[in-house]
Amino acid sequence: MEKFNRLLTVMRKSLSELVQAIGGFIVMSSDLDAMYLSLTNGVVPANWAKVAYPSLKPLTSWFEDLLKRMEFMNNWLTNGNPTAYWISGLFFP
Repeated sequence: MEKFNRLLTVMRKSLSELVQAIGGFIVMSSDLDAMYLSLTNGVVPANWAKVAYPSLKPLTSWFEDLLKRMEFMNNWLTNGNPTAYWISGLFFP
């Protein structure tokens, strides 16, 4: 869960910075520009991929998969041990 929380933190922070840069409140760095291009092209941004699990999926499929993983973890945390474990959903080298 710590690794997923780290990924979500990076996503939240970088998206917030991107919104501020687009609005002109902060300078658009090369990393934010690369992230913007990745998002517009439907590719997982490099700064997210660096802290995420390996995947070759495009951005929309990757995000849907991330939501399913987060739902699985949340159910496990709030409802106790599941009757069956999603082994590939736990994979995070």
